[in-house]
Amino acid sequence: MPSRYQIHCVTPSDRLNHDRRIRSIGGVNADGARWRISEATAIAGIESGEWSFYISRAGQAVEIVVALSKYGIKYIKTADDGGLHPDTLLALPQCR
Repeated sequence: MPSRYQIHCVTPSDRLNHDRRIRSIGGVNADGARWRISEATAIAGIESGEWSFYISRAGQAVEIVVALSKYGIKYIKTADDGGLHPDTLLALPQCR
């Protein structure tokens, strides 16, 4: 069973492509320690089954999934993000 982490913030990139807009994600562990990892590290952790991520929206957990762009580039988004430009993660506060 993968370790489960809530994402509280993102570090956006300056890129406009939907598959390159997030540089890193971050959150807070149960002990209060802050964490931040690159999007590529998050993707590797999800795909290996080591980690799973979610965001909280209106008190409900929304899962983070790995998506593949039409250019073959992997990126993360929420499971319920549709359309060409998934913006739910980008709506989170920016990591400091």
